[in-house]
Amino acid sequence: MSFVDTLRQWDKAVTCVDSQDLTEALRIFLAIQEPNSKIYFDIGCLHLLNQDLDAAEKAFDCSIGKDEHLAVAFFQRGMTFYRKKRYEEGLADFLQAFKALRGNQLIDYKALGLRYKLYACEVLLNMALSEAQLGNWEKAHENLVKALNYKTDAKLNIIDRALDSALKQKLFKPVEFPSKVLFKPNKHYVAELEKKDYLGKAKVVASVVPQDAFSGFAPLQPQVEDGPTRPKEPEVLRALEGEPHTVLFKFVPETSDELAVVPGNIVFVLQKGADNWASVIFNNRRGLVPSNYLERLEMSLASKQNEGQGVSQPPSREAPTRPERKQGLTASGKSSGDTQQKDEQSTDNLCVVKVRFTFNFAVSVPPGSPYAVLIEKISKKLKLPSTTITLSLTSELTEQSVITPSTDLESVWRRAGGLRITLWCYAKEQTDGNPQSEVLLVALHSYESPNPEDLSFHQGDTITLLSRVNLDWLEGKCNGNTGIFPASFVEDVPVNGQSLI
Repeated sequence: MSFVDTLRQWDKAVTCVDSQDLTEALRIFLAIQEPNSKIYFDIGCLHLLNQDLDAAEKAFDCSIGKDEHLAVAFFQRGMTFYRKKRYEEGLADFLQAFKALRGNQLIDYKALGLRYKLYACEVLLNMALSEAQLGNWEKAHENLVKALNYKTDAKLNIIDRALDSALKQKLFKPVEFPSKVLFKPNKHYVAELEKKDYLGKAKVVASVVPQDAFSGFAPLQPQVEDGPTRPKEPEVLRALEGEPHTVLFKFVPETSDELAVVPGNIVFVLQKGADNWASVIFNNRRGLVPSNYLERLEMSLASKQNEGQGVSQPPSREAPTRPERKQGLTASGKSSGDTQQKDEQSTDNLCVVKVRFTFNFAVSVPPGSPYAVLIEKISKKLKLPSTTITLSLTSELTEQSVITPSTDLESVWRRAGGLRITLWCYAKEQTDGNPQSEVLLVALHSYESPNPEDLSFHQGDTITLLSRVNLDWLEGKCNGNTGIFPASFVEDVPVNGQSLI
């Protein structure tokens, strides 16, 4: 899951918490594939609200595993242990939270998206309570006296009341994290997720065409007084080669010499064959289209239609069946003759190998070809060295499915039905240690992240590009860390003189 998708799901879950829909919020949080430490913290807090202490403990374990300096996560896991009456483990977590404060009176998590201040005196109070639960009243008293050095005016009464209770060896209430207070994603990043329509929707203000609903870019035609009663026939149609025809049905090509057309296109027919196929020109390209998909375009009729009702509607009936291709007509409009016979002789004896890679493609080789011929064809297609390519008969790499130079290819070609076979292809990493699909960037300047979602790096560091957040921000990985960073701080590494992004 990319950073953008994670951010969108995170914001959606926090919105559900604000609307008191805790069940839906927890479902959305758990659907995030790679949560960060703050998302794990939010999951743990929701489990605590549901009194699911075991699930809360696991969530806080993951949060601390992602960020071992997150003091509030240690504090919350300590409270989870306290509720489970595992006071020694809770005491250890409170101690870790106090060490993470590094001698400061408090940590304000507002800059990280959490409206909460963790006070050192409150952490010491919970440490004292854990000692008291274990019967160590002297250590509890020492921690409360130590808390007096870190207390603030706002927390003065809490420490004093706890100290009075400790002197009488009476238990006191712990300081608990407020319910439904969660880490929220950066509001600036969330604002970038909304689609913005800078142009708006075009509308027709004035037109010389009656009932005109067209709102594209087309110049108005000049009006001439005492002009002809009917528009002139388009002279450009007469000047083009072939006879103009209108396409009635959508046609999807199946071979390289066929053309893709949709209803309303105007094509110019060069020649019609006896097999119900026509050689046409469309958009400066020559190709074949079924003749029963076309209708001859009459100039005068077209002018009357333009005058009366504008653009004609496409036919409502279904498209006819695809005619069978026979020898005799090519895309150029000429009879195939000897040329087509030669092509058939050369292609009919080839086996089509469909290769499933990160994309699908096909190569043609003679049946029974050796391994060297097959791997050379595929390596040229992928533009990769043959030593980095592994072929397999199945989608899983096993000893029986992998094809090597020592494999008996006769058994492979026997699997080809109708001169067609499907193979799976896998590419190993290149010798430089980087996968071919990776895009590498070089840091032009050092960048210190002001937010935890950002990626910090130094000038000259190499960064692996993961995705583009928007025009100004990228997501990448550097020194084992993942985050986003400004695109202006980096440049891409050119490969063979060309940029990768």
